[in-house]
Order: sequence, then C-alpha cells, then structure tokens
Amino acid sequence: MTRVLRGLRLWLGSLSTPRLLFLGYGVYMLVGWALLSLPFAHSKPVRLIDSLFIAVSAVSTTGLVSVDPGGAFNLFGEVVILALIQAGGLGYMTLGSIAALALKRKLSLAQQHAAIGAFGLPADFDLRRFLREIGGFVLCVEAVGAVLLWILFARAGVENALLAGIFHSVSAFCTAGFSLFANSLEDFRADTAVNLVVAALAYLGAIGFLVFADVWENVRGRRRALGFVSRVILVTTLAFSVFGALLLYVFEPSITALPGDERALAAFFQAMTATTTVGFNTVPMGPLAVGSVMVMYLLMMFGASPAGTGGGLKSTTLATLVALVLATLRGRTQVRVLGHAVPPERIQLAAASISFYVLVLFVAVFGLVWVEDAPLEALAFEAISAIGTVGLSTGVTGGLTDAGKAAIIALMFMGRVGVLTFGLALAANVRRGPGERAGPDDLIY
Repeated sequence: MTRVLRGLRLWLGSLSTPRLLFLGYGVYMLVGWALLSLPFAHSKPVRLIDSLFIAVSAVSTTGLVSVDPGGAFNLFGEVVILALIQAGGLGYMTLGSIAALALKRKLSLAQQHAAIGAFGLPADFDLRRFLREIGGFVLCVEAVGAVLLWILFARAGVENALLAGIFHSVSAFCTAGFSLFANSLEDFRADTAVNLVVAALAYLGAIGFLVFADVWENVRGRRRALGFVSRVILVTTLAFSVFGALLLYVFEPSITALPGDERALAAFFQAMTATTTVGFNTVPMGPLAVGSVMVMYLLMMFGASPAGTGGGLKSTTLATLVALVLATLRGRTQVRVLGHAVPPERIQLAAASISFYVLVLFVAVFGLVWVEDAPLEALAFEAISAIGTVGLSTGVTGGLTDAGKAAIIALMFMGRVGVLTFGLALAANVRRGPGERAGPDDLIY
C-alpha cells in the first residue's frame, strides 16, 4: 500500500498544472455525484443524470439546476451541495494547501503548481502568505455574510433561517448561485438589505483574491498604490456593473414596470449577478426582452476576474482585446491598458482564449438546437450561462432532454477548467527573455 501511495504521489507530481486541475475538479464532481446519488440524500426520487448535473453545477460554481435543490434533497444532500460549492469556489488543491499551511507543513510542488494555476497567479507570487490570507479572509467574509443573512431571513419569516443564511452566504461568495428557494431570490426583490448583502458577497468573491492581497499591502504601507492588475479588474467590474444596470433600468419592460426604488434595485442586482457570475435573480429571466437577453450575454461572458471564484472568460481578457482594437484603429503597434504596455504573448493568450471559447460555444449551441425544442435565444442563454459558470436561466433547464443536460454538464465543466486549462497550456509554452519574469503588473487570464 505504501508503494502504491508513493507511486501515486510521484505520478501526480509529474502532471502538468492543466492536467492536475482537470483531474482534481473531475474527481470532486464524481465524488459529489456519488454522494448525491445516495437514496438517503433525497427528499424525493432524483435521477442519476440530475444528481450528476447538480454535482457538476456545484463544483463548477455555476448554479444551473435541473431539479430544485431545496425540494429534491434533504439536509444531508444540501450539506453535500454546500461542501461542493465551497471546494469548487476555492479550488481543490488550494483547500489542501490551506490545511497544510495551518499544520505548518511544507507545500508539495504539485500543490504549489495547482494552487497557482487555480487562482491564475504570477509564477513568482508568494503563495504561502497568499494562502494564509485567503483562509482567514474567506472564513471571516462568509461568517459575517451568514450571520447577516440569518438575521434578515429570520426577520422575513424564512424557515430554517440559520441554514439558509449559511448556505446563501457560501453560495454568494463562491458565485455559485445555488438557492434553497425555488424561485431564487425573487421573493426578496424589494428587500434592500438582502440584495446588498448578497451583492457584497458576490463582488468580494468575483473580483479576485489578488485585489485583496494588493489592497492589504497598501493598507499595511508596503505599497503606495494599487497594482496594475487590480486597477484593471476594478475598473472593468465597475464599468460592466454600471453599463448593465443602466441598460436594464431604461430598456427592460419587466424592470421598468416596477416602482422607482424597486426598479433601480432590480436593475442593479441583475447586472451584478451576471457580472459576478453569481447567478441569483430577483426578477424572472424567462420574460426578458431580446435586447436585455443580449446585454446579459455580454455580462455573463466577461464579468469574472482572475484569481476570483467566477469562471469562464475574465475581465482582463476583455480589457486586453478592447485595448488591441483601439490600438489598431489608432494605427499603433503597441497595445496599452491603463497606460501599461501589454506584452505580445499576453495578447496572444487573450485572443486564443476567446477564440477557443467562441468555438466551443458555437458547437454547443448548434448541438442544443438539434436535440431541444426551445427558442434559439433561450438555448444560447443557457449555454453561455453554463460555460461562464453563471447559473442564470430563462427556465429551460429542467425541461432539457438527457442529451441536452449532458451538453450543459460538459459546458459547466469546460467553464470551470476548460478555458483556464487551455490558457495555461499556452502560457506554459511562452518563452521569456533573459531575466524576464512574470510580475505583479502582468495581466493574467
């Protein structure tokens, strides 16, 4: 047995970062599927394909559901889903790394590579200190969020308010969008406090751990200004949130029909939930106008940030591509983002990532159109939500065929590890000049 374990450890240590991430997330999903398939995890019968769908959705922190988690699973099943969300949100090897650090143990090379890959960190990042700060930060934020939501849900008369508070706090911070309520947060559309707490948790999880490390360095006086990557992330996230909220506030009929304060809150929340990929909703997605659906397409594709809990493409990818277009229109050969020159290999990585993303999305939507009896815009919405690990749906998820569910499962897995794995594989082949290293001002994807 010792020889087998030693061989397994050596084999894992020999794997590349993309393969480690692929394997790790896959194992978590299979374990989650096995646990959710147990008869005593259900409140009512759940098919194996639906148990797999929920497990993959939880680990990928997507939030799409083929069955209502609050109605289909009992307390044991809900705890399993919560654990899968937490594991998926932080990265499978990173949890082990945090535990090892807590026990004063040395991180293995495989753990270091996987954690750096999972968070999209520069190669020379101080991983040990970073992980210590993450562990304390995540526990504090989720605990505070759970207490606040517990109080707010209890005030609103929610049954099992403590469990609901803990579950929704973890789900919001990990941008998973899983809810114990059958209609997500639609019953709290006019509850400003619940909306703001959930939004704060989602933003804290989505904008990325690098930003918090950077802010902490500034607070301690070790740096005089925010780093380049942090500024790109914050500017892009703010721009997306304001842009999306304004368009929904002005043009979406289901939102313009609401009273003044409720209208502004609903527009803000739906822009936030797509931008952060958290996936909660306070207004039904099915009746959205076609123009609003297109706005949501864009927000879901590029909202998340590197080193955060969101999936899919990243805000830094969009910032790089916008800068490339502007440089081309101005006849310039050098691409600059917020005054900083972007190296050619980073531009190539951004272009390759979005090209691969669009190709996969096209194939998936094409396949869904053939096997599902639903409008194209609804199926495209579902596919973009899945590969972006957003979790918003126009209401077609539960009615998908088994083939359609399998396609969405593949997209959710791809959204969590596929684009990242593809990008890391490319990055591994980038050759730097003598003495050149990845630094804190390098754009990451």
